[in-house]
Amino acid sequence: MKPRHLLLITAVTAVTISAISATGAWASDRYATRAPVVLSPDLTAPWVTQLQERPRYYYPAPTFTRQRYYAPSQTSRRVVKRRAMTADQPPRYREVTYRRPAQRAVRRAPEEQPQRQMNPIYLPQTVAYKGSHKPGTIVVDTAKRFLYLVEANGKARRYGVGVGKEGFGWKGTHPITRKAVWPDWRPPAEMIAREREKGRVLPVHMEGGPANPLGARALYLGSTLYRIHGTNAPWTIGQAVSSGCIRMRNQDVEDLYERVKIGTKVVVM
Repeated sequence: MKPRHLLLITAVTAVTISAISATGAWASDRYATRAPVVLSPDLTAPWVTQLQERPRYYYPAPTFTRQRYYAPSQTSRRVVKRRAMTADQPPRYREVTYRRPAQRAVRRAPEEQPQRQMNPIYLPQTVAYKGSHKPGTIVVDTAKRFLYLVEANGKARRYGVGVGKEGFGWKGTHPITRKAVWPDWRPPAEMIAREREKGRVLPVHMEGGPANPLGARALYLGSTLYRIHGTNAPWTIGQAVSSGCIRMRNQDVEDLYERVKIGTKVVVM
C-alpha cells in the first residue's frame, strides 16, 4: 500500500473516532435507558401542530340522470352549471335541452262556470196586440216562439217560449183543464221507447222538484198530453227542442199561472 493511501485511511479513522467521542454514541447505548421526553407547554409550537390529523374533504358522489332530448322547435335551451366534484377541478358547463312543462287547464269552481243565457228578447214584456182574440185568451205563436196573454185596450203580456222540435209541432185550440205546482212527470210510453232507441233511458215516473223537466208549474191542455210548463233548462227558450209541449222559464210560468184560471182558452198557431 502506498504511503499516501495509508495516510488518508488514518485521517478518516481519527475523524470518526472524534465524532463518536463528541456525541457519546457507542454500540452499547442501544440497550441503555433513555431520558424521558419532556413536552413543551406551548401547544402552538410548530412540532405540536404537525401532529394533528390532516383534515379530510368529502364530496358528494356524482348522480346520473336520464336526459331526454326533443326537437329544437319544441324545446328551449339553457346553460346548466355543474358543481365541481373535486377542489382542483374547475366548474364545468354543459348545454342541455329541456321541454316546457305542459300547461294544465285551470278548472273553474262551479260558481265560475260560464252560464248559458237565453236571448233577452224573450224576457216578459207588455206589447201592443192587434189580434182578434178576446182578453184572457192565451195565444202561442210557434213560429216566432212567443206566448201572448191577451189583455184589454189592445195590449198583451208577451213571454218567450220553447216549442216542439221538427216533427213534433202541432196547432189547435184547447182549454186549460188542470193546474199543478211542481208537477210530477210521467213520460208516455211512446217517448220512453223513442228515447231508448237513442240510448237514453227515461224514468217511468219522476217526482216534482228543481230537477224535474216540467219545472215549477204546469197548465194541462184539454185531454191531450201537451202542457204549458216550466223548465230546468232556461237557455232553451226561443228554440224548437220539446216533444210538443210549450215550455217557459220557471219564473215566467209562475207569473202566468197566477194570471189565468182553469177553463182559459189556449190557441196554438
